[in-house]
Amino acid sequence: MIDCAPVPTPMVHSTSLSVEQGTQLNENDCTTYKRLIRQLIYLTNTRPDISFSVNKLSQYVSALTTVHQRVEHRILRYLKLAPGSSIFFHNNNIIQIKEYNDSD
Repeated sequence: MIDCAPVPTPMVHSTSLSVEQGTQLNENDCTTYKRLIRQLIYLTNTRPDISFSVNKLSQYVSALTTVHQRVEHRILRYLKLAPGSSIFFHNNNIIQIKEYNDSD
């Protein structure tokens, strides 16, 4: 996917996913798809803009088709558009936990 063209959105708004669309993926493609979904789920911590699309794709892990794979590739193409636009968490911030208690 290094030479792919970037896209402006992670998912086309009119995309409807179902288990009946497309052809079933083979075992090798299913393994690659599941591994990439796990990585994308982890990436949603710093890239909340892909959360909806990744959530939609993760619902179909049990019945993967070529349509799901195309949507997954579109997310990768979207990430290529702006690789540095993520939330940065500083490691030197002091986190204070506040506790409230209502004894009623």
